[in-house]
Amino acid sequence: MTAWLPDETTLLHGDGTHHAGEDADILTVLRERAGHQTAQVTAAGAAWLAGATAYPRSTLAQWESHPGAPGVLPCGSAFDVVNVPTLFGRRMLEHLWADGPGSGPVATHRGRMLLFASPGTAQRLPSLLDWEEWGSGPGSRAARNPLGTDGSGPKVPPLLCHGAGDAVTVPPLTCDPTASGPRWVVAPDTRSPWLPGPDVLLWACVRVARSVPAQAPRISIFPPADQGANVYDVSRRR
Repeated sequence: MTAWLPDETTLLHGDGTHHAGEDADILTVLRERAGHQTAQVTAAGAAWLAGATAYPRSTLAQWESHPGAPGVLPCGSAFDVVNVPTLFGRRMLEHLWADGPGSGPVATHRGRMLLFASPGTAQRLPSLLDWEEWGSGPGSRAARNPLGTDGSGPKVPPLLCHGAGDAVTVPPLTCDPTASGPRWVVAPDTRSPWLPGPDVLLWACVRVARSVPAQAPRISIFPPADQGANVYDVSRRR
């Protein structure tokens, strides 16, 4: 499998070279940390991706013949995928790498960011977001106030969670820097990559949502209903 990079670890979790408060773009930091190789799949990473299919050897043979072509892989066994808008995903990565445990493989496709997660995440994460009132379910703050007229707004955008029965498009194993289409941000580089679970991604979503400034409050000519009531800051509720 000479079309791929040597079988080596190109990204070490827990590397302390990036700290909270640094202004460097997190995607640039990730690439520099791995010698500009995080966007390329290693042989071990390709084997892990192929393991998600029913016929890994056939998949590897096909990729060996066409390393520059994107592929389609099923979710639910080796991994789930959480699909978020690119800007929100970039901010999630900033928190995951600056303040958290890091991320698993990450790709971009059609203006979205695909975060590879542990199996079962696609089912649990939306429920956790709704339970914490950050999701888009019937009882969430976004559903109660979809236009954000109370100044809070739906700060966590609707997530597309791909699990058992779903399939996703993955970038080519080798990406031309000038090519368009799906691309790896953090490419798989081992046969057993660490994958964040729903609790880690929930934490990252909430961190991003809390860091986004709320809309300016609406000015009303009417006084508050009860000016003597106690006011509590619930923005830091965990």
